[in-house]
Amino acid sequence: MQWLQAAVFTAWGVAVSRAELLAFVLALWMVHCNLRVNPLAWPLAIASSALYALLFAGSRLYGEALLQLVFIAAALWGWWQWLRGTQDDGRALQVRDLDRRGLLRLGLVTLAAWPLAGWLLDSVTDSDVPYADAFTTVASLAGQWLLGRKYVQNWPTWVVVNIASVALFAYKGLWLTVLLYALFAVLSAVGWRRWARLARQQPQALASA
Repeated sequence: MQWLQAAVFTAWGVAVSRAELLAFVLALWMVHCNLRVNPLAWPLAIASSALYALLFAGSRLYGEALLQLVFIAAALWGWWQWLRGTQDDGRALQVRDLDRRGLLRLGLVTLAAWPLAGWLLDSVTDSDVPYADAFTTVASLAGQWLLGRKYVQNWPTWVVVNIASVALFAYKGLWLTVLLYALFAVLSAVGWRRWARLARQQPQALASA
């Protein structure tokens, strides 16, 4: 544990630990695999999330730390979904759009959970940013579910989450993580475009099969 927490260099006047550096590399590799719909993304997500859980807990970002533990469980589920999951029609999961009704339902659940999670963090932890922490937490859970089910809309969700996270981590002085989430925001836009194209190609592939 001490080896992971040891500083390896300083960025913008703040020490960067081995845990943060390793999590940074693994997380970028994970997004690269997600862009290509490669299931290797999921074990990379598990490793990265474990490291970030340690990092965020040390920075009193308890919602984010807890979220990483949830991400580990969700990554196991997502890994199974990508390998064995099926759509409503019984076919293996394909990259596709979530319909408006599904988006509305998910949006309402997320908006309802945000203040509840913020109140909980404010009540039972010493977090100094409970509602900001809660927003990125519940929105990330929505994004994780969308990603696990291969819905295109996971990417715009991550755009929002990543931009909010940049501000949150900048406030906490986690500058390497700020850089990571800024890159995530750009890559999420790239992923949105790429998956939207894949979703459009899917009916054509089925028609020619």
